Amino acid sequence: MDTRTAATRLVVMDVDSTLITGEVVEMLAAHAGTGELVTRITERAMRGEIDFAQSLHERVATLAGLPVSVFADVLAEVELTPGARELVAELHARGWPVGLVSGGFVEIVGPLAADLGIDLVHANRLEVRDGRLTGHVDGPVVDRAAKAVTLADYARRSGVPMDRTIAIGDGANDLDMLAAAATGIAFNAKPVLVAAADAVVRDRLDAVLSLDAFAL
Repeated sequence: MDTRTAATRLVVMDVDSTLITGEVVEMLAAHAGTGELVTRITERAMRGEIDFAQSLHERVATLAGLPVSVFADVLAEVELTPGARELVAELHARGWPVGLVSGGFVEIVGPLAADLGIDLVHANRLEVRDGRLTGHVDGPVVDRAAKAVTLADYARRSGVPMDRTIAIGDGANDLDMLAAAATGIAFNAKPVLVAAADAVVRDRLDAVLSLDAFAL
């Protein structure tokens, strides 16, 4: 029997520059010596100037040849956004399901989610051959449309109606997800997302707890 109260919400977050402070593809690119190029492409994608899937393929191509050991190196460099751990802990204490959906990579997002006790996870996977990155994404790209579909899937799996869903993101790739959620929150976001969001939060991620959507 479902014992959750009517106040239960599903909270779905982007990862790069939302749950964590950086962009994983840029961190990987730093190890490949292509950091400056990849950063420029990322910025254009997050502002909505170029298609996300196209930009991801361009950025991932620069990673070809990196050894799989780079995942451990980058994971050690990742920093959670201030307030991220506190927010997830509070949501778990309330019994609210939490999900992550990322245009980044499951090789990094998966361990992060496990550390935070989050089991709803969807992200891109990097193709590996003979222990090295091939420069290709393995499977369909998690783009803005896929993020909205994932939000709905998490809601169905969690038994939470869409009118009790909350989405948090920072860039153009989060537009559809924020539009699909009952409440869309732009966190330290690009102007294109700020303009479309129901609420805007900066600095600490747990500051979202002060919003009406999180009221008990």
